[in-house]
Amino acid sequence: MTPLSALPLTAAPALHPLLDLGGMAVFALSGALVAARLKQTFVTMCFFALVTGVGGGSVRDALIGVQAFWLKEPWAAAVILASAAIAWFTPHRWWGGRLLEWADAAGMAAFAVLGTAKALTFGVAPLPAVILGIVTGCVGGMIRDVIAGIPSILMRPELYVTAAALAAGSYALLLVIGVNEAIAGMLAALAGFALRGAAMVWNIELPAYSHREKR
Repeated sequence: MTPLSALPLTAAPALHPLLDLGGMAVFALSGALVAARLKQTFVTMCFFALVTGVGGGSVRDALIGVQAFWLKEPWAAAVILASAAIAWFTPHRWWGGRLLEWADAAGMAAFAVLGTAKALTFGVAPLPAVILGIVTGCVGGMIRDVIAGIPSILMRPELYVTAAALAAGSYALLLVIGVNEAIAGMLAALAGFALRGAAMVWNIELPAYSHREKR
């Protein structure tokens, strides 16, 4: 068993550019579609796509103290604009059902793991690294919901943040017990995706606080 504090800074896998851009595109599209439902302009769609696609990773990078990941990615702006354009030019019925929710669940789980990995790479302690993984997977959607004036995923009982926590925490735990980084990442992301998927299919929710006064 290897303590995370003893892992070399290169122990966590680098964020693959295509995976990074793919996740960014999924989140950006979800933001643009929220703007579409609100019947906003194309400029507003682009803004929603931007804050949703890069919000979580930007907050993570700011807390780590490094340049935001998308500022040095030459394709980031193109991905954001393309996502907004897809939402603008395609019929809304294409995005009915839960297709986008499943894609969002996959992106959330993957980004939670990759956010944790990046934090560990920069020498962040294990527990804060897990928290930064959760931030990476969830904060973009929270910013989107707040700007749109709809209940944030943080304020709803559905298992979303919990699924991100499972993905991030599982990754860190698997590294501790000596599992290969790539395998740990895949298993942890799958666990987070499975929990989010189960919550969507069977409407699994966390219990809400209920205060009952004693008589």
